[in-house]
Amino acid sequence: MPESRARLRYLRTAPPKVRQVVGLIRGLDVEDARETLEYCERGAADEVLKLLDSAIANAEHNENVPADELFVQTAYVDEGPTLKRWRPRARGRGTRIRKRTSHLTIIVSRFAEDELERRRAQEAITGPPRKRPARRRGLQAQIEAEEGEEHDHDHDEDHDHGDEGAEGEPSPTVKAPAKKKAPARKTTAKKTAAKKTAKKSTKKKGT
Repeated sequence: MPESRARLRYLRTAPPKVRQVVGLIRGLDVEDARETLEYCERGAADEVLKLLDSAIANAEHNENVPADELFVQTAYVDEGPTLKRWRPRARGRGTRIRKRTSHLTIIVSRFAEDELERRRAQEAITGPPRKRPARRRGLQAQIEAEEGEEHDHDHDEDHDHGDEGAEGEPSPTVKAPAKKKAPARKTTAKKTAAKKTAKKSTKKKGT
């Protein structure tokens, strides 16, 4: 059976974390493996998905095998070199930080003839498989991009989106209601001056 592989070296992720993702796609056909990785929430899922696409492209280009006849035969993770760093701690001490790296390998292979005949017979009975829905994050980004293109043009002040008349005449503009004027505030300076004069007059009368 023709097979092709793709390797990713020095991935800055610890091998145990990557092995959890790789174990999800081992033995699956490429369409199911892609869907599993797209909906996987692990951090290494994106890198594994890129490596899987590279292996599929190698099979299509080098072996002339269509993607719908491929499955993930083997996928494994080897440990790469460890980068050593230091972190200061209390009392002048230092603790070591180990930054792990990983080497990924994915091998895709063509199904056996018996398996291909069984799949073709099943498709003839049930019809071709339905297209799977797009990823939620990608669909949301596409919707936001379309909305941004619709509202990209600039609006002038005189530009009116109102409905025009039957004969092509513009709709009459509606005047905004006039704002009520706020009542004028009375100054207290006059009041204080009047009180002072009244006090002085009363004192003179008393004297």
